[in-house]
Amino acid sequence: MKTLTSLMLMLSLSLPLMAVDKPANLDELLDQVKRERVLEQQQNKMREAEFVEAHDQQAQLLQQAREQLANEEQRSTRLNETFTEQEQTLAEQQSLLDERSGSLGELFGTVRQVANDSRGTLESSMTSVQKTERLGFLNKLSDSKQQPTIDELRQLWLTLQEEMTASGKVEEFEAPVITVSGEVAQQPVTRIGVFTAFSDGKFLRYLSETGNLVELARQPVDRLQNLARDFEQAGAGELLPTVIDPTRGAIMALLVQTPTVKERIAQGGWIGYIILVLGAVGLLVALLQFLSLLRAGRGVAKQQKQDEPSQKNPLGRILSVYNAKLAEDVETLQLKLDEAILREMPKLERGLITLAILAAIAPMLGLLGTVSGMIETFQSITLFGTGDPKLMSGGISQALVTTELGLAVAIPLLLIHSGLSSKSNRLIQILDEESAAIVARNAEKHHGNTD
Repeated sequence: MKTLTSLMLMLSLSLPLMAVDKPANLDELLDQVKRERVLEQQQNKMREAEFVEAHDQQAQLLQQAREQLANEEQRSTRLNETFTEQEQTLAEQQSLLDERSGSLGELFGTVRQVANDSRGTLESSMTSVQKTERLGFLNKLSDSKQQPTIDELRQLWLTLQEEMTASGKVEEFEAPVITVSGEVAQQPVTRIGVFTAFSDGKFLRYLSETGNLVELARQPVDRLQNLARDFEQAGAGELLPTVIDPTRGAIMALLVQTPTVKERIAQGGWIGYIILVLGAVGLLVALLQFLSLLRAGRGVAKQQKQDEPSQKNPLGRILSVYNAKLAEDVETLQLKLDEAILREMPKLERGLITLAILAAIAPMLGLLGTVSGMIETFQSITLFGTGDPKLMSGGISQALVTTELGLAVAIPLLLIHSGLSSKSNRLIQILDEESAAIVARNAEKHHGNTD
């Protein structure tokens, strides 16, 4: 209605202006003014009517807004009252929930702790090769911020039960194995509980980081490998001895990391090699002297049973000094026999001094290696500090290994020297006894003739 009125007003104002021409005289001008006045009055009345109508509409809208405000205020009051009531009810229910869920909160903490502990155990367990999905469940349960459900509790119990059951079983299965060369091969694996696994007689180690089985870089002795191979080939129900690691691979890892004799000797450096060379020389000298004494001992024992002296043994060479002329002069005979014994003694004591010197030098060289190793250790400490023990292990190894090698060479050489020296002294004592017997017989015979 308002729009239609405005449109009619505009048309009424524009049409007279378009139709009236310029007045020709004063009368026409007066008439034109009167007409325009009438038109202005009509326009003002229309404007007044429009204003009144708009005023009524605004008043009506204001009344509606006031009524709506009153309704909303009443609604807000009701909502506030309802909110207060609900807040009180919520506080009461929360108090009741806290009271009734106290034991469940303890259960939640216990379940998270058990799941976290079990996750660390199962990650390093060999059974994870066959059951990899359980680790994801344990990770989710240990990191969860909500109460565990009945199904999750049941799943946790079943997971632990499966691990306990698998720890007492011997199972054979196919699994990817990383060989020493770095290749991944699908091989039959025999697992003994959660302790040991081997394939084709080779012991395996479980890598929790990748979830794969890896052949040990250095296998144990052949005897243990043969036990594992025989166990793999055993039939159902057959009982055979085998090897297990109760520490789940810790002892086996340390065992294979133990350096071999060759590696330990290499840790001693050039001093260690010198000690071994001296030991080899000492053993060679001892062997030659032992054979010489053994041959001499047999010759002496054989000569004691014969009357005719032989030049092939020390006692025979001493007895050959005796003759009828010397028998008449006991003192000259004794001197000749002593001279013959002195000629035999260097052969019987040959190499003993060398063994004694080598036995004395070996520990001194070991001490030299100890000093060198400690100097190297202190240099490492000066350069890098004491933060990393591996930087000092090289010098300490040299210090200890050279001492060990020196004692390992010196002790056998001392024992061998003692044994050879005793054997040599026994032979010399036999020669002294035989020569003394000859002198005694001739002295007795000469004394009888004088009487």
